[in-house]
Amino acid sequence: MFTLRWGVFAMFFFLSVKSQQIDWDRINSNNVLSVIAVQNQDLAASSDIIQMGNGNHAELSINAKTDIAVIQSGDYNALYFVNSFSEAETKTAVTTQGNNNIIDITGSNSISEGLQIHVKGDNKTIFMRNY
Repeated sequence: MFTLRWGVFAMFFFLSVKSQQIDWDRINSNNVLSVIAVQNQDLAASSDIIQMGNGNHAELSINAKTDIAVIQSGDYNALYFVNSFSEAETKTAVTTQGNNNIIDITGSNSISEGLQIHVKGDNKTIFMRNY
């Protein structure tokens, strides 16, 4: 009798859960991004990356609430930005003008909220750790 009650409860629970509204036969490489966007409307990720020059590299490992703007002008600049370990909302802007610059940022916290980094010159390195 006890198992029957749990079985009926589980059946009504699973019937009330909303299923996905995706027609899998209509998904292709032309519309997959719009399907993902519809499924994740509550996520507010935004990234703008502009690179002008040769050999520039931007590697971002970000959470869904990250809003980042990156501008790299010059040659052989690198940006490494990792805040995927935190669920906190982050707004960051990084601008690099010059050659052979490296910016390595890991983590985010209340001190780094609204962070803006502007690097001018050649052969500069910035390491920032936010724990």
